[in-house]
Amino acid sequence: PVTVSTELPDLPDHVSQAAYFVVSEALANLNKHSGATAAGVEARVVDGALQVRVSDNGIGGASTAKGHGLAGLVERLSGVDGRLTVTSPTGGPTTLEAMIPCAF
Repeated sequence: PVTVSTELPDLPDHVSQAAYFVVSEALANLNKHSGATAAGVEARVVDGALQVRVSDNGIGGASTAKGHGLAGLVERLSGVDGRLTVTSPTGGPTTLEAMIPCAF
């Protein structure tokens, strides 16, 4: 199960598209690799940027190193001046946080 919590204004298309890709890829990876029994997605605007967090209670060990699936998310976010932070110690839990600048 995935819990979703959002409080969002209308966002520019490129921001929404980047966020959608991050969430869909993160949930696909979580489903394949984490062993998690629960996950959460949170999205809100903070200081002019969309903050998207995907977290789980799985085994951890996620990495943005080249050759890992999350490297593609880092690359995609860099195209919209965004960034991805991954916290995933061995044993879990894992949290991915994407920050995507918005222009309102």
